[in-house]
Amino acid sequence: MKALRDPQSLLADGLAAIRKQFRVPESFPPDVLGAAEAAAERRPDDHADWTDRQFVSLDPATSTDLDQAFAIETGGADILLHYAIADVAWFVRDGDPLNDEAWKRGTTTYLPDGKASLYPPILSEQAASLLPGGPRPAFVLSVRVAPDGAVRLDGAIRAMIESRAKLSYETVREEDMPAGFTELATRIAAAESARGAARVDPPEQEVETDRAGRFTLRFRPQLLSEQRNAALSLAANLAVADVLQAAHTGLFRVMAAPDDHAIERLRRTAKAFHMEWPDTMPLAQFEKQLDPQDPRDAAFMLAVRRAGNGASYVPWREGERPWHAAMAATYAHCTAPLRRLADRYVLLATLAVANGRPVPAGVEEAFQRLPSAMAKADGRDGQIDRAVIDLAEVALLANHEGKVFPAVVTDLAENGARIQLNDLPVVARTRTHGVLPGAAIRVKLVTADPAQRRLEFARVS
Repeated sequence: MKALRDPQSLLADGLAAIRKQFRVPESFPPDVLGAAEAAAERRPDDHADWTDRQFVSLDPATSTDLDQAFAIETGGADILLHYAIADVAWFVRDGDPLNDEAWKRGTTTYLPDGKASLYPPILSEQAASLLPGGPRPAFVLSVRVAPDGAVRLDGAIRAMIESRAKLSYETVREEDMPAGFTELATRIAAAESARGAARVDPPEQEVETDRAGRFTLRFRPQLLSEQRNAALSLAANLAVADVLQAAHTGLFRVMAAPDDHAIERLRRTAKAFHMEWPDTMPLAQFEKQLDPQDPRDAAFMLAVRRAGNGASYVPWREGERPWHAAMAATYAHCTAPLRRLADRYVLLATLAVANGRPVPAGVEEAFQRLPSAMAKADGRDGQIDRAVIDLAEVALLANHEGKVFPAVVTDLAENGARIQLNDLPVVARTRTHGVLPGAAIRVKLVTADPAQRRLEFARVS
C-alpha cells in the first residue's frame, strides 16, 4: 500500500481488523509451497549469457522482491537502456498450483505492516528476485531513448544476468549510478511534459505520535532517486505497448481522464486549501505547479489521485487504440511480474513479437481472462487502500471530539455533504443539507472511532 506508512505500528489493531475483513491471506497452501520449492530448483537452459553486463538495481533499502535491474549504454545521440525483468514465467507454468494460486490473488497486496505476496518468498524474494550474488534468469528489454525522450523497443531476450549492486533510494549517490542514468530520466520526463501527461505521485502519509501521545500525519515526498527510477520502468512499458499494439496483440492499461464533475470537486478542494487555480487553467497544468514538500499541495495531490476514474486492463481489439489519460499514451504493464499476474503474460508476448514468433495460444487466451482477474484484485486492493487511509484519518482525529474545524463542501449526496477539512488531509461526510458545493462551513467532530474507522461531523455554522 503506497499511500500510507506506519513505521511505529501505531495502527496494529485496526490493520489486523482490515486483514480479517478483506480476507488477506496469511500464508500459502502446502501444495503451493511445495510447488514453489520444486520450481526454485529449476536451472535455466534457454537463456543467453549476459553476466558480463554491469546491471544494478535501485529499490527501497528493505526490499528483497526485486523485479528489475538495469544497465545503460551511452554513445551517440540515443541512450540504450537494457532493462532486466524477473523471469517469473521460467518458474511458474500454466496448470501448476503456483499458477492457480497466482490467478486467485492477482497482485501482491500491501498494507503498512506487511504484504501478502503473489508468489511464495522462496521465489519472490529468492530464486526469481534479481538480487546480487549470482546469475538470475531475466527478460531483458533493450529500449532506445532518443534525445526528445521518444522510446523504441530494440530487442527482447531471455538472459542470465548478474546484478552488481543493490542500490537503495535512501542512500544512493549520483556517482553510484551508471553513466547516462540521470540524462535518461530527464529525457523521459521531458517527453511526458511535451505530450501532456498528468501522472500524480503524491507523497506517502506516515502515522506518528506527538509529544502528547496523539496520532498525527506527516507527508514523505518521493525522493529524486525514486522519480528517476520510475522513468526507466515507464520507458519500458511505453515501448512494449507500442510494439504489442502494432502487432495486434497484448494487454493494455487504460484510464479515462477525470470527468467534469470530478474536476469541479477538485476545484472546490483547492478552494478549501486556499490555492489559486485560475478558471482557464487545465488540471494537468495546475498539477505541474504543486510542490510535494508543501503539506497543502501534498494533500491536494492525494485528492487528485482519489478523483480519477480508475485504471483498468483491456486486451487488444480491432479498431481501438487503448489510451491511458494520465500517461497521455498507449501504455502496458510489464515491469513487475513478481507483484502483478498480468505482467508475466505481457512479457511472454513481447518476447515472441520482438523475435518474429507467434504469440503462444495460452498467452492470447490469458489476455481475454486477465481483465476480470486483475479488476478483482485491483478492486480488493483499492478497498484495502481506502480502509487504511480511513483508519489513519480517524486515528489522526482520535481524542479530538468536540473540536471545531473549518471545511469546504466539495460534493453533495442524498445523505448529506462531502467535506474537505481546510487544515488537514481529511475527507469526510456530514448530514448537512441546504448548502452548495464550494460553501465554507465549520463542523464539530462528534465521533472519531478507530475501531470502526468512523468519523462523524456536525455542522455548527
